[in-house]
Amino acid sequence: MTLSSIPLATSDLQISGGIRRSSTQICAPVMAETVDQMLLLMRKAKELGADLVEVRVDFLKNFSPRQDLEILIKQSPLPTLITYRPIWEGGQYDGDESQRQNALRLAVELEADYVDVELKVAHDFYNAIQGKKPEKVKIIVSSHNYQSTPSVEEIGDLVAKILSTGADIVKVATTALDIIDSARVFQVLVHSQVPMIGIVMGEKGFISRILSAKFGGFLTFGSIEAGVVSAPGQPSVTDLLDLYNFRQIGPDTKVHGVIGNPIGHSKSPHLYNGAFKSVNFNGIYLPLLVDNVANFLNTYSSPDFVGYSYTIPHKEAGFNCCDEIDPIAKEIGAISCMIRRPDGKLKGYNVDYLGAIAAIEEGLRASNGASNGSGSPLAGKLFVVMGAGGAGKALAFGGKEKGARVVVANRSYDKAKQLASKVGGEAISLAELENFHPEEGMILANTTSVGMKPKIENTPLPKHALKHYSLVFDAIYTPKLTRLLREAEESGATIVYGTEMFINQAFVQFEKFTGLPAPKQLIRDTLARNT
Repeated sequence: MTLSSIPLATSDLQISGGIRRSSTQICAPVMAETVDQMLLLMRKAKELGADLVEVRVDFLKNFSPRQDLEILIKQSPLPTLITYRPIWEGGQYDGDESQRQNALRLAVELEADYVDVELKVAHDFYNAIQGKKPEKVKIIVSSHNYQSTPSVEEIGDLVAKILSTGADIVKVATTALDIIDSARVFQVLVHSQVPMIGIVMGEKGFISRILSAKFGGFLTFGSIEAGVVSAPGQPSVTDLLDLYNFRQIGPDTKVHGVIGNPIGHSKSPHLYNGAFKSVNFNGIYLPLLVDNVANFLNTYSSPDFVGYSYTIPHKEAGFNCCDEIDPIAKEIGAISCMIRRPDGKLKGYNVDYLGAIAAIEEGLRASNGASNGSGSPLAGKLFVVMGAGGAGKALAFGGKEKGARVVVANRSYDKAKQLASKVGGEAISLAELENFHPEEGMILANTTSVGMKPKIENTPLPKHALKHYSLVFDAIYTPKLTRLLREAEESGATIVYGTEMFINQAFVQFEKFTGLPAPKQLIRDTLARNT
């Protein structure tokens, strides 16, 4: 099932006025052991910008339903959704079921704005209230699948089953085993004729929480504190509003993202979402934890999924999925940027090469005091590239184009030899690199992931070997100052941060994504704040 045929007309959604493009609300779960703590969290949720709070009374110690619910409902500064989740549906409550349902009926009586009732007991619940429900109270009938995400047909059947109970609002929460699972929920969400909450839990379902605003979800959940979540993969209210510009996402918002695995470390969403907002571009940029690139592209094939950055380990897989490839990217054999053209064709570019070489040249010019007009400072230099993957290829071809003498060092000598032969260079294994110094003043570029968060104490080359280099560049940008760069600086080399490559290629990608000039200073300032 793909997203190629989904109609994304504005008529699919009730749009509020102003710049808010979607009616999807942000609901902040409130989990605490006492009523007073809950009231504090409710006030915090309001300050942060949430629209309503989910009051998880199953977290309360010594819960006294009539007394506590009255206080929580009447004193909440935001509309309330009362949830008393039992252990059999992933909650905390492990007591008598009739007492639990009595508390939920009480919440209806006390006019909570919303009350969550699990599908398994919804018929019993409706029978018990016998139609005595205040008009303002809406019942959310929910189903949670902690194992997987069923087919579109099965989700559709589930929605029909929930509606047959008399639900005002449908809630379906599934679990992502792959990023493509969210597409099935989007498919149902966008065609739903009734208010529906569609969430795909887990890190691989993260996009469902943001794009619910595009596909017409009734609400999404955002935590009050980062990391203190009521379900896996939940973003914070602050990230929804400030990082992902949630209020500005609508049915016609263009989707971009960074495709990688792992992807949690990426700073790209900070850069592009802020830059998009600064020029009023109707786009969103997401971290995309992808296992299989071809499956992802085939699934999200609608014209609104328009642009991707590629990172480790998917640069070569991305290359193989392109309909058209820029000549330099073709030579390198890897892409770092992909654009879906208006005709649906996917075109690949390698912007790593542009970003990294420009950063190294700037570093050399600064250390030599040379001006921009004197040709490439890389010309004639011995340029050692560690790693022969996508970024390694980009650096090797970039060095060759600038007239450098390229040496490729890789764990697998065969892979190093393969790349070196393409750029007319030399190949050595990474093990040999430690004692490799045919001359002084060499240039070193690390494109391996050795030293990246969380293993920041690792380095691809011992300190004693660094004294033979005049400049060292590390493509890693988390952390900004890797152990390799710190020891290179201590050894007297000029160092160039991976962030510089990242910034230079971000300028190019922004222009490809939007067709607009990049807000360069804003992108630099954003990256400085987030490293």
